[in-house]
Amino acid sequence: MSSTIASTTIHASAVLVGASAVLIRGPSGAGKSQLAFALIDAARSGRLRFARLIADDRVVIETHHGRLLVRPAPALAGLIEMRGIGIRRLPFEPMGVVSLVVDLAASDAARMPEPIAAATEINGIVLPRLGVAPEHEALPAVIACLATGARLPAQAPVVAMHHPS
Repeated sequence: MSSTIASTTIHASAVLVGASAVLIRGPSGAGKSQLAFALIDAARSGRLRFARLIADDRVVIETHHGRLLVRPAPALAGLIEMRGIGIRRLPFEPMGVVSLVVDLAASDAARMPEPIAAATEINGIVLPRLGVAPEHEALPAVIACLATGARLPAQAPVVAMHHPS
């Protein structure tokens, strides 16, 4: 029996922050690329130790030995769309292990989220999840999650959150 699930391409962005990847999902226009660039910029300004683009717009995900890996779609490697500016090239990492999933424009985002909203399952892997309401800026919440250690709530039930890919 193989420990690897075949790769799937989804609409999302991913940034390596420190040693782990943040997978950013959400509908078109929700700000996935903007959040990815904001994380990279936060590292440049010293708010984060390290952040580098993995992928923007489309990512390839696969499960390997109980971890969710994320890679850039080959045709888009190193490219990011900056709204109002266009496509730009940035240094990128070829792969990351996802440790946090951020869902932008999340309909279940709440000031005090229920434990069920703090976890998501992707390809059988349960991961910590941050849901961000459409009217809120995501960067401060993402930095807070990373600074305090994104983790699954104790005994939290998990509901798979699926976004169109």
